Amino acid sequence: MTIPVTASDESPAPVEPAPPPPAPRPRAPTSVVVIAVLLVAAVLYAAQDVVLPVLLAAFFALVGNPIIRLFRRIHLPRFLGALIVLVGGITAAGALGMQLWEPASDWFRDAPRELRQLAPKLREFAKPVQEANLAAENFARVAGGEAGKRAQIVRTTQDDPYRMLVTTPKLVASILAVVLLTFFFMVYGENLQRQAIALMPSRQQKKFTVEILHSIEREVSRYVLTISLINSCVGLIFAGVLYLLEFPLSEALLWGTLAALLNFAPYVGPLIGVVAMLLVGFITFDDPLHSLAPAGAYLLLHTLEGQIVTPIILGRRMALSPLVLILALMVFGSAWGIVGLLLAVPLLVCVKLVLARVEGMEGWARLLE
Repeated sequence: MTIPVTASDESPAPVEPAPPPPAPRPRAPTSVVVIAVLLVAAVLYAAQDVVLPVLLAAFFALVGNPIIRLFRRIHLPRFLGALIVLVGGITAAGALGMQLWEPASDWFRDAPRELRQLAPKLREFAKPVQEANLAAENFARVAGGEAGKRAQIVRTTQDDPYRMLVTTPKLVASILAVVLLTFFFMVYGENLQRQAIALMPSRQQKKFTVEILHSIEREVSRYVLTISLINSCVGLIFAGVLYLLEFPLSEALLWGTLAALLNFAPYVGPLIGVVAMLLVGFITFDDPLHSLAPAGAYLLLHTLEGQIVTPIILGRRMALSPLVLILALMVFGSAWGIVGLLLAVPLLVCVKLVLARVEGMEGWARLLE
């Protein structure tokens, strides 16, 4: 006899428990983060003799990596491509240095005399300010009597005959270190990345680190190479403008190279360039309007490059806040000098790319934009 089974007699299927929600990631307090940042900054400042060659080599390797990738597409070994890029860069820099050595030495030798001759020209422009200063000094002298007299300060310098013997080998060693590190970064950088990633404990961490490193390497390489090409074009165009303004070719190349180098430091570099071109114009020409032409051409060229050319080529992806950029230039410039001004923007771009890909730090990345 068969007993029918109704729906009420069926046993309910077991319900699987829902997986527990992922535990929140532990985050360090803000005070710990601030202390860690300050400690890292102190270590970087104290060890700048070691850190700066490494950072400069990484910067030059980022410039050369896109060219090496082009060589790899035509099946050229990475070792040979890196050697071609490095030798080509050193040769071009040496040829440019030899070309600019004579006009640069002439300008440095004649600068004090030229500046003394420049004083009568500038006196006409500064006459109202001088009259106001003279009136203020007279008023202070009458009000303060003998106390208003200026104190004369005598500065003495002590010549060290062994200073050149100590600094020259150190400079040569730093240059050789930068050259060798640049070559090794270009040849063995990928292997070093793979070996460092292999030390990660989990597959997720390895994947996350690979994404960040590839993003930094490709985007920063593209950014640095593009900015270098743009600045080189700015220097060449400015040299051509100076040549049309009847500057000798060697001097035009000198100031064009200076304009290209100063353009690596946004805002600060062009400001220094405008002031330098004003002095050069007043020293070179007697006509006031003609004297303003180099500075005006430089300012116009920089405005076109900064407001039109660079935003079109790079887009908004690499855009940085002007305030944050100036603060970074001040910090790195005061800590590392000219090298800090050169490296401030690439380092800031690296920080922005990392923050944009770390969970919970996207807001800090947007703060830098």
